[in-house]
Amino acid sequence: MNEVEEDGMSQFEILTKYISMLHEDHIGEWVIDQENDGTAEHPIQMPFVNYSETVRRFIEDVYTFAEQHQEMELTRYSEILKENGIEDGMNDMENVDISNVNAQCVLALIMGVLRAERFCEGVILDVFTKGTIVKWLERLERLEND
Repeated sequence: MNEVEEDGMSQFEILTKYISMLHEDHIGEWVIDQENDGTAEHPIQMPFVNYSETVRRFIEDVYTFAEQHQEMELTRYSEILKENGIEDGMNDMENVDISNVNAQCVLALIMGVLRAERFCEGVILDVFTKGTIVKWLERLERLEND
């Protein structure tokens, strides 16, 4: 998996280029409806996370990467995590010792987080804010430079 792609860009650069951007980024914030009182005329909007442009682009690029690298089988992220002894729970995922995992496993972790957001809003915010995603991306970068 260490072959560098034709155009001199490394395989994971579409993702690892975000490491420096994310250090500066505000990631996003919860938007809580303070305006409405919950009556029929003014229903309260459910709280949601408004993600930064950088985070939104990162998410798109993860999906683009997964499409362009079918050999990584990232649609199987859940099985990949299990094969690496990682349960699909967020707690488990965030506390994984990634020092020995391969690129496919790191990507499966990232994909797992993006998918978890669909069931539990704010997961991505949490993982970005704690610096977990950057840590995972740094692991990808190291794997690539080895």
